[in-house]
Amino acid sequence: MKRTTVVIIGAGQAGLAMSRSLTDRSIDHVLLERGRTAQSWRTERWDSLRLLTPNWLSRLPSWNYRGDDPDGYMTAVEVADHLDAYRRSFAALVITETMVVSVEATANGFHVETNTGPWSCKTVVASGAASNPRIPAIAAGLPAGIAQVAPIHYRNPDQIGDGGVLVVGPSASGAQIAHELASAGRDATMAVGEHVRLPRIYRGMDIHWWMDAIGQLDERYDEMEDLVRARRLPSLQLVGSPSKRDIGLNELHQAGVDLTGRFVGVAGSKAQFSGSFANVCASADLKQNRLLDRIDEFVVATGRGAQHREPSRPAPTNVPAPPTERALADFSTVIWATGFKPEYPWLEQHLLDRKGAIQHDGGVMNQPGMYVLGLPFARSRKSSFLDGVGPDAQYLSQHLSSYLDRQAAGVH
Repeated sequence: MKRTTVVIIGAGQAGLAMSRSLTDRSIDHVLLERGRTAQSWRTERWDSLRLLTPNWLSRLPSWNYRGDDPDGYMTAVEVADHLDAYRRSFAALVITETMVVSVEATANGFHVETNTGPWSCKTVVASGAASNPRIPAIAAGLPAGIAQVAPIHYRNPDQIGDGGVLVVGPSASGAQIAHELASAGRDATMAVGEHVRLPRIYRGMDIHWWMDAIGQLDERYDEMEDLVRARRLPSLQLVGSPSKRDIGLNELHQAGVDLTGRFVGVAGSKAQFSGSFANVCASADLKQNRLLDRIDEFVVATGRGAQHREPSRPAPTNVPAPPTERALADFSTVIWATGFKPEYPWLEQHLLDRKGAIQHDGGVMNQPGMYVLGLPFARSRKSSFLDGVGPDAQYLSQHLSSYLDRQAAGVH
């Protein structure tokens, strides 16, 4: 039985940020990693993927972007190297190739069982979001001859067999993959549901520069009127390309991607799509313009950013109304860019909600001594960003330290 004060599960950006914060407080801990540092960035990303956020927005506790392109967007491999350099900078103790099997509360803390042996600790920190693809139930109705792929298994167009490809999901992953397929000469269709449309550049600056400046990224979880919805919002429809291009529906349509409504089912030899395509697009345009209005008001009120260009609004979405049915024979492959579902088989069921997600209040779990960070909107709108795990880790490490002090003093 190995012993430590804190076990951190996962050595991605969230786990490393927590490790640095605990190191600064001289709290003994280890990180248990199923593969190696930044495993998902190395093995679960397609070849051309880049960060959605500019490199300067990759701040971690006591660590910033070290390269020569702060306004660019790191590739997945560069992100992995960035995080590995961070690990080395403070000699984080990462125990690799270690899969957590179970976590159980004990009279003196927690028993953490792994494939390489047990650990005893006072507190446990779960880090990072689940990386299990969310595949809708309608997938079961597709013919056996249609290949089905999740983005974590997609690498490039050459991997996909001949024939038409249906990409389900219009957020960052789906939009980027559909554009890449069409650019490679493939017959690509994207099924469009709710999405968040934004320009890559506005008034001469990256949209994330403005979101950071106006304080949107720092909006707190306990300030949200509908936190459940805020945590489920799809990722921004952006791409981190060197050209800083947009990748909205207009651009996808111009690139040759066929667009349909949300994929809702299979009827015989037909794929069925929602007829609400126009309304979904209008809603996305409206929400985009509300944010751009907020940015313009910020410039007028503060003068900050006024030296940049005058506002130039993206054109409204202008895509012909698509059919609500397509022949299944049109598609040889479906790519499910439909997000991820929570999966924590090592946690006791009472710590999860009915959908399998960890129950927590700003990262503090229902079980005293247990914490989680790296989830969407855990404490702020940027909680799942590289730039957001640091503030969350610093707050939670302080909470954890106070918990340990209370335990040592016999106060529960």
